Amino acid sequence: MDTSSSPSAKQLGLPAASALVIGSVIGTGVFGLPSALAAYGPISLVAFVLVTVGAIALAIVFGRLTARVPGSGGPYVYAREAFGEFAGFLNAWSYWLSAWAGNAAIVVALTGYVEVFVNTDHQIGWSIVIAVACLWIPVAINAMGLRSMGGAQVVFTVLKIVPLAAIAVLGLFFLNPANFGSFNSSGADGWSALAGAGAIALFAFIGMETASVAAGRVRDPKRNVPRATVYGTLISGIVYILGTLAVFGTVSNARLRTSTAPFSDAADAIFSGTWAGQVIAVVAIVSGLGCLVGWTFIVGEMPQAAAREGLFPSVFGREHRGMPLVGIISSTVLATALTVLAYTSFAQVFTMVVLLTVFTVVVPYLFSAAAQLYWLVTKARAVSWPHLGRDLVVTVLALAFSFWSLIGTGAEASFYGAVAFLLGVPLYIWMKASHRRHGAVDPDPWEHGIPDDVQHAHSSELSASIARGARS
Repeated sequence: MDTSSSPSAKQLGLPAASALVIGSVIGTGVFGLPSALAAYGPISLVAFVLVTVGAIALAIVFGRLTARVPGSGGPYVYAREAFGEFAGFLNAWSYWLSAWAGNAAIVVALTGYVEVFVNTDHQIGWSIVIAVACLWIPVAINAMGLRSMGGAQVVFTVLKIVPLAAIAVLGLFFLNPANFGSFNSSGADGWSALAGAGAIALFAFIGMETASVAAGRVRDPKRNVPRATVYGTLISGIVYILGTLAVFGTVSNARLRTSTAPFSDAADAIFSGTWAGQVIAVVAIVSGLGCLVGWTFIVGEMPQAAAREGLFPSVFGREHRGMPLVGIISSTVLATALTVLAYTSFAQVFTMVVLLTVFTVVVPYLFSAAAQLYWLVTKARAVSWPHLGRDLVVTVLALAFSFWSLIGTGAEASFYGAVAFLLGVPLYIWMKASHRRHGAVDPDPWEHGIPDDVQHAHSSELSASIARGARS
């Protein structure tokens, strides 16, 4: 029975929405982050603080945008409302690419932790089997419905946050100043070191926007989405900063540079044994699965929002138990293919795809901040000066953070990212041609053949979209 039209379909309260943000931000990457930052030394902690401030500014912008443009879709609907249909489509396309490609990157890192216990000799065939299984377990959880996904996300988030927070807090009592090394060990000047470390740190916050993408499924989204986005980003930032500080202070800089499991090394140093490191490996597995549960949901949500308005094939709009199952399954098939590619001697290609993922997700960040700036400038007379000044400062900071993120991907990834970005144009042309009209697509479910279940579930949202278009 389809429940998408019932009030119970919107089941994500503030805890579940916050868990969706935290679960999407904190995946397997956090467990290797201190090693990547060790080359820069403690100055990277300063970079982490700066990046956290920028991420929170962007989180605030997403909250403001959700209040202005309610409904699921996040960056897609913000760009569409501010800059038009084509900009909205490009954001939906870019975000969708980043979501399923990012899932492939997450599952490869997750498989490495699973192989601490099984397939310890890393046979490629069994690695692929493990990775594919880890990709499809979250699909099964999502297929059981929104309530199951939300509940699982809360459980996974608690299971990974508590041990990470424990290491972060306990590690502060075992800090050894000799382990930190020189403040700037990169060999470059201070500004260059901050930029390099920041480019790594900012990648850790991808996923802060997930509550806004799923806003149509959150109870009281105007209130809960902004709070969940800011709370989730802030909690993630605190865990990242304290965790990195604890690892820096308990593991020597020289050892940390070559470590493949820095949190496990820190746990072993704190508890004086190897059992703690194995516990952290289990936590990493839980963390990776929780992250995949959230992103598997989001990877179907974005194309569904575009499908409602005729910018993605209408099949992406279909729901099962209130979930965008067609988008979830098709995206996971693509992620599976990319994962198999990664395990068949295409390591360099896969590394580029990871950077490409970052590029394609930062583009929607940039458009979202630009949309908020556009509305602030054009609606300035309707806002009191103190509030306008505050919002302008936050939005400009978020815009600068987005540009910094884009530059951090590097020239090569930017080139391939632009190519992947423009590959969506043929799909857009096809969708326009299939409607046999030019200009904006009329989001009329009866004219364009959107399925009856989607039409019924989202008729109010479609009406609101038409009304917004009329007012503009």
